[in-house]
Amino acid sequence: MHAALRENLYLVKEHVGLFKAANNFDIFDPTSGRKVLECREPNLGFFTKLLRFTDYKRMTPFDVRITTPEGRKVLGVKRGISLFLSKVEVLDENDRVVGLFKQKLFSIGGAFDVFDANDKLLCTLVGKWTSWEFKFKAGERELASVTKKWSGLGKELFTTADNYMLSIDRAVAPDDKVRQLIMAAVMCIDMVLKE
Repeated sequence: MHAALRENLYLVKEHVGLFKAANNFDIFDPTSGRKVLECREPNLGFFTKLLRFTDYKRMTPFDVRITTPEGRKVLGVKRGISLFLSKVEVLDENDRVVGLFKQKLFSIGGAFDVFDANDKLLCTLVGKWTSWEFKFKAGERELASVTKKWSGLGKELFTTADNYMLSIDRAVAPDDKVRQLIMAAVMCIDMVLKE
C-alpha cells in the first residue's frame, strides 16, 4: 500500500468545469497544502461522454485511476454499466482486486457495503438524506467520515465542482487495507450515490 494512504486527513478537490464529462479530483494534505494524489478518468469513451450530460449519467461506466502527482498508480476504481444497483471494483497498483462496493437497495441518503477481495463485509458507507455527509461504519464503530466543504455561491451555482474532507479515525492502522477501500469509495460516492 502506498505511503500516501497512511494519513488521517485529506482534502479532495474536484476540478472545476461548466461542461465536464470526466471525474477529476486532486487530493491534498490539508495541513501542508501539498498535493498527495490525483484522481483521473482518462479513458472515457465517446458514448459515455454523451450520456454523462443526460439523466442516464448515474448508469454510465467509469474507470478511475488514483495516482501520485508523478503518475504512479496507487488505486483503480471500476464499474460497468449500472442499470439498477452499482457494483464497483477496487484495484491495487498491480490491478489486483482488493475489494468492492455494493450499493444497498433501500437507503435514505445513500449507502453501500464495502467488501474485501474475499467478499467479506468490512464496513458500510451511510449517508444523510439532508446533507452531503457520509460515515464509514463497522458495526457501531466509525472508521471514517466524509463531509462536503462549501466552496462559495458562484462556484456552486455555475459549476459542478465539489470539495470534500475525508477524515479517517486514528484507530485505523496506517497499513490497514480498509484505507484503500475508503479512499476509493470517496472518489466514487458522487458517481454512485449523488449524481
